Amino acid sequence: MVGIIDYDAGNVGSVMKAIEKLGGNPVLSCDRNVLDKCNILILPGVGSFGLAAKSLKLRAMDEYIKEAVSKGRPFLGICLGMQMLFDKSYEDGENEGLGLISGEVLRFGEGNDPAWDDELKIPHMGWNKLIRNRDDSLLAGLSEGEYAYFVHSYYAVPKDWNDVVLYADYSVRVPGFVRKDNVMGMQFHPEKSSVTGMKLLKNFLKEGNEIAD
Repeated sequence: MVGIIDYDAGNVGSVMKAIEKLGGNPVLSCDRNVLDKCNILILPGVGSFGLAAKSLKLRAMDEYIKEAVSKGRPFLGICLGMQMLFDKSYEDGENEGLGLISGEVLRFGEGNDPAWDDELKIPHMGWNKLIRNRDDSLLAGLSEGEYAYFVHSYYAVPKDWNDVVLYADYSVRVPGFVRKDNVMGMQFHPEKSSVTGMKLLKNFLKEGNEIAD
């Protein structure tokens, strides 16, 4: 089973449908006993980082996720779920993330990055080309320069760019797919990214089940 962590952050239905289309068996829950039976865990989400962080803590899912990851369980964060993997975000003030990947989450146009183009629209919304930063097993079957669908106003700034597998160019480098061992995150929506997104999800499910076995 594929455990979809329920913390009232939205974007759940489309993820579950994509998993089902790929032959997976998704289960939506915040019950530890249910999630313990799942080979793979996914943290989807859209909306506010601050509210999402509070919701995870309220359900004690933040500690559960850290425990599951420490035991080697395959874990994927999608969109806001990917941002939650980092140390902190400045959305709704300064809020603590899960700290599974080193770095922080900033709003486009903020910070001291001289590369930012003030004429670009926020949010970063629509299709953008994925640029390979390094190789990864989840890229099997993907060609260079495929496109994915993004919708977000905040982006991750990793401490170590070796944690970034794919990124997009939006005046600044925007991590699109990050990975540190069994912890993975996709800023774009794979379930809305046509063939490219479904390839990545399929590879994640395949590898996740192999790890779990």
